[in-house]
Amino acid sequence: MELFASILKNFAIEPLYMFSILGISFLGAAVAFERIRYITAASSIKKDDFLNRVNQQILAGNLERALAVCSQTNSPLTNIVKAGLLAVANHKDVEEVQTAMDAVALREIPRIEKRTSLLALLSNLATLVGLLGTIAGLIGAFVAVAGVSPAEKATLLSKSISMAMNCTAFGLMVAIPLLAAYGFIQTRAQELVDDVHEAAVTTLNFILANKDKFNR
Repeated sequence: MELFASILKNFAIEPLYMFSILGISFLGAAVAFERIRYITAASSIKKDDFLNRVNQQILAGNLERALAVCSQTNSPLTNIVKAGLLAVANHKDVEEVQTAMDAVALREIPRIEKRTSLLALLSNLATLVGLLGTIAGLIGAFVAVAGVSPAEKATLLSKSISMAMNCTAFGLMVAIPLLAAYGFIQTRAQELVDDVHEAAVTTLNFILANKDKFNR
């Protein structure tokens, strides 16, 4: 509690650095919330269950029902598979089917990874702004004690250094959660991208293996 009280007091002493770090924390929290919400929604569909339902319709030669399965959920996974099925429905050859799926993948995958790296940047920025505030505070402290009597110098210097260190402490308090959020979101995003690539390849191969069923 003493640390938090000291940090709050430091907003009046070094407002530029403290409010800058606070602004970074708000921006980072907004980015983290938006990314977690998007990835959670995009990951809500179970890949294996979805592919099984699509493959059942492909085996039956029923493209319309396979497309209906894809249309039930709007996610990168379903959109890419749907693009391949639409190409098949339009009697495209193998290369055109793959091109259609790749085109949608190029649009969907950046959406999964969007703004994630910003969290790492904001984490580093919070740390550096905190260090800069501490250095500026230390410089001010040494300048302030230059004209003070030796009896008061040690006490004033100790107090000034303590307050200056609050900038670094606050910067780390913001940076650590942002870095943890970055690691979590990056891992989830990579898992989703891997699922998308796997589903695209699996679906394409399954379509090729059963293409005769669409020409009846």
